[in-house]
Amino acid sequence: MKQDAQDVRKVPTYCYQCVAGPDLLTVKVEQGVATEVEPNFCAAEVHPGNGKVCVKAFGLVQKTYNPNRVLTPMKRTNPKKGRTEDPGFVPISWDEALDLITERLERVRTEGLTDASGYPRVAMSLGGGGTPQSYMGTMPAFLSAWGSVDFGFGSGQGVKCYHSEHLYGEFWHRGFTVSPDTPMTNYLISCGANVEASGGVVGVARHSKARVRGMKRVQVEPHLSITGACSAEWVPIKPKTDPAFLFALMHVLLHEAPRERLDVAFLARSTASPYLVGDGGYYLRDAATGKPLVFDAIRQQAVPFDTPGIEETLEGEFVVEAVEHGPDGDVLGSGALRGQTSFSKLVTHMATFSPEWAENLCDVPAATMRRIANEFLDHACVGQTVEIDGKVLPFRPVAVSLGKTVTNGWGAYECVWARTMLAALVGGLEVPGGTLGTTVRLHRPMSQRHESVKPGPDGFMWSHLNPTDKAHWSPSPNIRNAYRTMVPLATDGPWSQALGPTHFSWMFLDETPKGLPRVTLPDVWFVYRTNPAISFWDTDGITDKMTRFPFVVAFAYTRDETNHFADVLLPDATDLESLQLIRVGGTKFIEQFWTQQGFALRQPVIEARGQARDFTEIATELARRTGLLEKYNAAINKGAAGMPLKTEFGDFSLTTNVAHTREQIWDAIGRSASAELTEGAEVHGLDWWKEHGLATKPFPQSDWYLYPTLAKQKLRFELPYQERLQRVGAELGRRLHEHDMHWWDEQLHEYQALPVAKDFSELWTAELSKAIAPKGGKVADFPFWMLTARSMQYAWGGNVGMQMIKEVASNIAGHRGVIINTSRARQMGIEDGDDVQISTPIRRVYGKAVLRQGIRPDTLLLIGQFDHWVTPFAKDQGMPSMNALVPMSMALTDSTGSGADIVRVSLAKGRASQAKPRQRAHA
Repeated sequence: MKQDAQDVRKVPTYCYQCVAGPDLLTVKVEQGVATEVEPNFCAAEVHPGNGKVCVKAFGLVQKTYNPNRVLTPMKRTNPKKGRTEDPGFVPISWDEALDLITERLERVRTEGLTDASGYPRVAMSLGGGGTPQSYMGTMPAFLSAWGSVDFGFGSGQGVKCYHSEHLYGEFWHRGFTVSPDTPMTNYLISCGANVEASGGVVGVARHSKARVRGMKRVQVEPHLSITGACSAEWVPIKPKTDPAFLFALMHVLLHEAPRERLDVAFLARSTASPYLVGDGGYYLRDAATGKPLVFDAIRQQAVPFDTPGIEETLEGEFVVEAVEHGPDGDVLGSGALRGQTSFSKLVTHMATFSPEWAENLCDVPAATMRRIANEFLDHACVGQTVEIDGKVLPFRPVAVSLGKTVTNGWGAYECVWARTMLAALVGGLEVPGGTLGTTVRLHRPMSQRHESVKPGPDGFMWSHLNPTDKAHWSPSPNIRNAYRTMVPLATDGPWSQALGPTHFSWMFLDETPKGLPRVTLPDVWFVYRTNPAISFWDTDGITDKMTRFPFVVAFAYTRDETNHFADVLLPDATDLESLQLIRVGGTKFIEQFWTQQGFALRQPVIEARGQARDFTEIATELARRTGLLEKYNAAINKGAAGMPLKTEFGDFSLTTNVAHTREQIWDAIGRSASAELTEGAEVHGLDWWKEHGLATKPFPQSDWYLYPTLAKQKLRFELPYQERLQRVGAELGRRLHEHDMHWWDEQLHEYQALPVAKDFSELWTAELSKAIAPKGGKVADFPFWMLTARSMQYAWGGNVGMQMIKEVASNIAGHRGVIINTSRARQMGIEDGDDVQISTPIRRVYGKAVLRQGIRPDTLLLIGQFDHWVTPFAKDQGMPSMNALVPMSMALTDSTGSGADIVRVSLAKGRASQAKPRQRAHA
């Protein structure tokens, strides 16, 4: 039957299923049915990926029509929770579902927002690296109106992500995420950064173009990822020894290259390299002003660092009149004091970290490291400039990128510091061709990175660290993961809760460490776009704890392993069924730095299936039922939905005492957004946004680079010497010990002014030894390092229940099982496709062997997050998960509160005749 052409339309929208987005797309709709996804070709000149989309976006049609979707509110009828218990979910009306939730929330409000331990009675867990915010409509406004909420029950985001890069990167150069300036970089050292899988269409397109024009990418990682496979060189490093590799490169630059080949002018004027450090390890300061001192080569005397007309001495030791203050303002010395420049301290510190030293740790030949270091320096173009947007800027086309597991857990501080220092040594930090921060999330405003740069103490950027002084530090955390008490670098901003040690919220439910208030269960737990029962460590332990949560509300796409324990399921209106306007462009996550900025609309291309509701509609109804409507609307007016409704370009505020429809709310937001974008020249309502899909204006390429902003404000990068971190670490130790809290002592050692590289893999070996010693086992019985890698197709596992995604992923090496080195496997009698079991001393999982030459013989690899037992379709794939093997361990938690996806395991052919139930890991 011939279709009526008038029944066919193409609707613009976006996909933001991972942080490599948003991808801009159009959806073909025929007779009310979404049938095809294609790139938004109208955005080709706006989007740095030419408007193209990745496979996850092409899967949105199947995602929408998945027959396994939850399409009606449901309630649990079996009060007993457990993995083997049938929840007995039955369909209910929206009124009944919202009544159940409201009754619980009102009970909380009556009893108080916080419990006897001081923790919020309401908690919410979100997944997807922050992307749920681009799907949850005005729910942030409801949560703002509600008040105290605990976002610290983790599902793996943060502590399993680029955690140290997030915290230290933002501290040093407002780089919550860090990227090479790929369009201009000529030489890139990539330590485990699997950008061809994690960078989205923008990252893939940029790196392919860069390679075509001659960029050399050296991939350093234990297994040959798809990024390594299309790099110029693969360096198969031993797992968790990247600090040794990077320190060896620094050693070559500092001890083998002529000093004049470094950017000595940048080091002297734009970093803390000339600051004098006293014998106590802290800056020598001017007694009158308290400012750090430098030695002026012109006056031949020490002067405050910001004295006009000076020439800072980069290297040397001097005796000067000064005062040295330690932690808590202790006076460590005054009068004639000896001081070395920070740079001299650095040079001395790096003397022992030679390539020959590193070779014994990281299993990379010294000659290889020396060659790479010299290639890096040869490509650095020290002294050259380039004109961008009419501005003459330094041109340093070299960079180092770091991947997951390199940037979290023990050794991550050392890696992130070394990466940033390699950039600083050649003047390649925040300049064209070099190492860039691409977004901020711990400082405001999050939408404008340059505006987050404000003058702070000692000539550095202001950073809002959590207090460690006696007057302001508190042993009583505001949420269960204790980020404000334990992690100064986490700050106390919008994203800080999710960047604390989120596994502590789970661990401490069993036994709370001395000094902290007893960690309690939340009265109400909301869960959205996350599945911690699969995605976090110690999956069995987490599911055990979930059985104890008294009331769980899950926004559900399909049934899964976490909402198996829910009391109420609310059907989630998916990507093609819901409405939201978000900011795009400028500089965002990873490779998402654009030459445009503006807004894009996600809109319903079809009617929501079943009884699925838009998040904005749910949030508005919850606000109305809980008596928070005025506060909720006020939060929207203030900008909780992503755009303030009253600006210098117009007032589009909502009336606060009325429950507005979804369309009314986003119409007002669209009007305010268009007014901001055009500086009041144009005001467009929702109908315009639905037709056009996006609107942008030029974003200067010169704004990719933060260096000019620091130079304009006469600020320096807080490198190389970490005096402030050493100070806050010492103060934190004192506060903890004043409360007899010694369980964090090992982590306190990481607060070093100059970090020390070592074989961090030995920490995991030591934990293994502790586990097997009582049983008479041997470390040699667990000879393999188990790692995980990113899958572009599966992202964070949110679409594992889709047949199309599996079909595509199955064509990519590694998606069928555990990757094993071919030669090592055959020595063990294992062939491709054989059943294998992977074991720790207390757990085992099963899978198929995938034999590949591109992996170290001592390493195994599992892709993504699997081992499902509820999620439809995924539960039948038979894919094991590394998360089932990794314990939550205090000993394997670093000072920022993160851990790493790595564990020592054994491998055996075959499958046990009867798999034993998994045991919980204790650490």
